[in-house]
Amino acid sequence: MKRVHVSVNVDNLEEAVRYYAALFGAEPDVLKEDYARFRLDEPSINFSMTSRGRTAGVDHMGIDVDSEEELHEVTQRLKAAGHATSDISDGVCCYARSAKSWSVDPAGVPWETFHTRAGATVYGTDRIDDGAIAASAQEDGRTITSAAREACCT
Repeated sequence: MKRVHVSVNVDNLEEAVRYYAALFGAEPDVLKEDYARFRLDEPSINFSMTSRGRTAGVDHMGIDVDSEEELHEVTQRLKAAGHATSDISDGVCCYARSAKSWSVDPAGVPWETFHTRAGATVYGTDRIDDGAIAASAQEDGRTITSAAREACCT
């Protein structure tokens, strides 16, 4: 199963969790001092939020996949269509150990496709090499948003 992933920066995590728990009719499956995640089947979404000092609002979008094969499939489709990706084979981000691939859509919105392998005890250490993504965007006359440059855990 693939789930849409939405990552939001919030000013007040406690208030945001109360709101989204009411909206989704469920409690978060991960809740930390600075991070919360709702991974739901109905609606099929991986919705995360963090209060780590970034500007409030949508940080990035993504696709949460259930296997390495699905991750490879999505990444290869992007590459075959000429879109650059920044791939991380074993990263730590959002209290999880994952394989992932970052890309940027034509409007400059960062997209993260990922397969979570296990939980982690720290928020994250991921850094992306966005050189290929930035070069691809410049060829098309686009700029990369700061969120795309920073990834989710830098």
